[in-house]
Amino acid sequence: MKNIVIGSGPAGRLGSLELGKLGEEVTLIEKNHIAGTCLNEGCMVICALTDITKFIETNNTFNNHGFIKSQLDISYEKIVEKITETQKKLRKLNESENKSVGNNIIYGEAKINESHVEVNGESLNWDNLLIATGARSFIPDIPGSEYGLTNQDILKIDKIPEKLNIIGGGIIAVEVANIYSTLGSEVNIIARSKALKEIDNDTKDYIFKHAIPKINLIEDTNVIKCDKNKVITDKNEELEGIPFFATGRTPNSEIVKDIVELNSDNTIKVNEMMETSKDNIYAAGDVTGGYQLTPVARMEGMTAARNMANYPNKISYRAIPQTLSLNTEVSFVEDEKNNCSNEDIANIGIPGIAGPGMFWDILNGKTGYTKISFDKKQNKIKKINSISPSSVSDVAYLSYLMRIDSPLDKYGDFLEIHPSTDANYKIIKNMWL
Repeated sequence: MKNIVIGSGPAGRLGSLELGKLGEEVTLIEKNHIAGTCLNEGCMVICALTDITKFIETNNTFNNHGFIKSQLDISYEKIVEKITETQKKLRKLNESENKSVGNNIIYGEAKINESHVEVNGESLNWDNLLIATGARSFIPDIPGSEYGLTNQDILKIDKIPEKLNIIGGGIIAVEVANIYSTLGSEVNIIARSKALKEIDNDTKDYIFKHAIPKINLIEDTNVIKCDKNKVITDKNEELEGIPFFATGRTPNSEIVKDIVELNSDNTIKVNEMMETSKDNIYAAGDVTGGYQLTPVARMEGMTAARNMANYPNKISYRAIPQTLSLNTEVSFVEDEKNNCSNEDIANIGIPGIAGPGMFWDILNGKTGYTKISFDKKQNKIKKINSISPSSVSDVAYLSYLMRIDSPLDKYGDFLEIHPSTDANYKIIKNMWL
């Protein structure tokens, strides 16, 4: 059976890899670079730069304590060069991985009709088709928007901007703000409504007061015009600095807009088996909307692949853990399917966890923050917001308990590795059980 996968980001790459492992005939078509937005202009770029800003902040902490004296000489040009070099190595690894299961990879722009795909002048028939074409940065229709940068331009900037106006208040906006603020830019975040609406208010307050205090947050404000080095808001403010748009994503669904049904936001409409409105056409990843996260895209791609190979399965979006990559990680998760009443909710807040990576911040009073909401009646976790170097692994572990509906008394045998998952021990074993 012939399977064609269009797009090699997390959804398409993992989907095609899964099909190959299942013994299916697969052709993977990629327009630009393998691994999609994540590796080439998204999360991996953000993580690489945040690794550097974490080092800068640690260096500053040690200097302030007085036991190390050092002055950093930062070359943004060299940082970009080394990120690009690493990307090339990872692309080769990702390509080799897919070819190792017998998959054919074609680089070129695909065009689709109801019976075949055209690429590089060649016509390819398919039995099953997976659309995993991702999404691109949304640019608002305002005067001067052509002057604005997006995440796609981060590796094209030749030097650290002196001043930066980040338009948008979501996770990407805050991550980019943290990077350039730590590198020395004066940064404004301009949010149309409220920033970080995905995160608990107490956690948000901690982030802007303690984790990124140098960033100027401007909420309930629209940018109505951009220039090369300034923006103008609907409050008649002129803010100096390069405009940077972090205003959401637009799905790359044009390739099938006349073939399958789209949602009102132009994302591809799919069911829980990742099937579209057209038989034997599937879609996965950012092009379908929803959680625009690499692990979710992988999960969707693999779900689609298994169904394409006649191994029926359905996807579940219960308790999806997320993170905000700052110099101290912020992670959060909520079990939306736990519909307990407010009377059954108990909140436990820990103002600081001096766990892994936090020892030298105790003197600064910056040891993080964790808040967990429990369903008292069912003895289960409802929601977690955590700020600590170990929050990524902590929340991933705890979100698994939420997904399998595990009561907290089954957590008593958990044995942490010190110092790593101490937060789990303190929150669950010492404070609840």
